[in-house]
Amino acid sequence: MTYEILIALAGFAFASSVTPGPNNLMLMASGANYGLRRTLPHMLGISIGHAFMVTMVGVLLLQVFETFPVLNIVLKVMSAAYMFWLAWKIANAVPPEAKEVTGRPFTFLQAAAFQWVNPKAWFMAITAISAYAPQDRGILIGSLMVALIFAAVNLPSVTIWAWMGVQVRRWLGTAKRLRIFNVSMAILLVVSLYPLLTH
Repeated sequence: MTYEILIALAGFAFASSVTPGPNNLMLMASGANYGLRRTLPHMLGISIGHAFMVTMVGVLLLQVFETFPVLNIVLKVMSAAYMFWLAWKIANAVPPEAKEVTGRPFTFLQAAAFQWVNPKAWFMAITAISAYAPQDRGILIGSLMVALIFAAVNLPSVTIWAWMGVQVRRWLGTAKRLRIFNVSMAILLVVSLYPLLTH
């Protein structure tokens, strides 16, 4: 991998990781509801889970999707259904009369598994492999190189969103405000499905 490609990949990884999307909206909600320490497994699950996904996309899945295009439709339907369910869970994290947050933050494995139904994660993985994987290193090594660089850039990027959620928590001192915030995050999560549902 040349220096120019490395810089370009790091730039793409940062731009796609730090911009709003399902992962970041959920991290912001988790930071506001549970704090940074309890959100750490969620952050690690995103970064490591997505790196694994990038590797698998490079090694196996691009060929599978080219052979069986119907799987793209199946993935879209499953992703949309799961995202609507998550939006409902976020919106209802705090009952109207509650004084404390109910529920639990995502675990490492839940966050890692979520990458497989996250439309933005798929876009990021396919673009990274298609555009930046070195062709002279073999499929496995090239995919691993892209995945490692992506993970190194992704973790600091997603941490920003969890940290912002923690900062927002200062203004969410009542159950009513926290409920409004959670419902807003849920709506934004549903809105983030627009590109998936219209293409």
